[in-house]
Amino acid sequence: MTGQPPVTVAVLTFRRPETLAALLPELVAQAADVSCGARVLVVDNDPAGSGRRTVADARPSSEVRVDYVHEPTPGIAAGRNRALAESADGDLLVFIDDDELPHPGWLAHLLATQAATGAAAVAGTVTSRFPAPLPPWIEAGGFFDRRRLPTGTPIEVAATNNLLLHLPQVQAAGVRFDPAFGLSGGEDTLFTRQLVAAGGRMVWCAEAVVTDVVPPERATRAWVLRRAFSSGNSVSRVALALAGSPLRRVVARAEGWSRGVGRVLAGAARWLLGVLTGDVRHRARGARSAARGAGMLAGTAGHVYQEYGTAHG
Repeated sequence: MTGQPPVTVAVLTFRRPETLAALLPELVAQAADVSCGARVLVVDNDPAGSGRRTVADARPSSEVRVDYVHEPTPGIAAGRNRALAESADGDLLVFIDDDELPHPGWLAHLLATQAATGAAAVAGTVTSRFPAPLPPWIEAGGFFDRRRLPTGTPIEVAATNNLLLHLPQVQAAGVRFDPAFGLSGGEDTLFTRQLVAAGGRMVWCAEAVVTDVVPPERATRAWVLRRAFSSGNSVSRVALALAGSPLRRVVARAEGWSRGVGRVLAGAARWLLGVLTGDVRHRARGARSAARGAGMLAGTAGHVYQEYGTAHG
């Protein structure tokens, strides 16, 4: 793209006009604050292109460019690969989700950490905000807890909901998001593990914070247990995808079975302990572990749990 700034802030969207409209002004403001030059890129993964109107209505008049592209191919991997393609002539690509909001200085902190470390990727902190207090069972289960690390800590895997990529290193590694994970999730796990395996350094930035705005329909037992199952399913499938040779796939499958069975049994035992003692924390965390283990077993057996299906979650 002619005259493309060196930094692209990309947001993938799928039928979330309200949260996208709230996010865009925040991204434009942060892009305007960085001295290196940045643009905002909206990749609409809705086949109907429903995000076009939201971008047109929310586009502010400023020096920051806001580009809209329509990627009708279903799946989050297709959307992320489109962002890579649209940013190929730049130096840095930053991903943020359309249901998140960045904290002040978020983009500047990501850029500063990459400049200081030379890392191929920088992952930031994600916090959650809820419209109402969580049910005690979900809060006790820690279903929305996320890791927090000191800035500069090397990591081997990251999500793409708050991630900076140094594009020359990504291109040199030859990695892209695998369409086989487009509707199931786990495409970011595979991508970042492949990037690190190819020699790319990935580090943490504690100061680059975004808030995930959690809708009420996700604060339910059914949803969080499905997410735990999906996470386990992706873990096993990623391990098999990384295995390479037939022998390594046999080993990865055996490890998947062992780890999955272990989680199911340990989770069931902890859940039973919670029932017997009346401890909600044991019940919730036991159910979480068992669901994740069941997902690992399903993934090892070749089952693909399509978390996103026809509507992104």
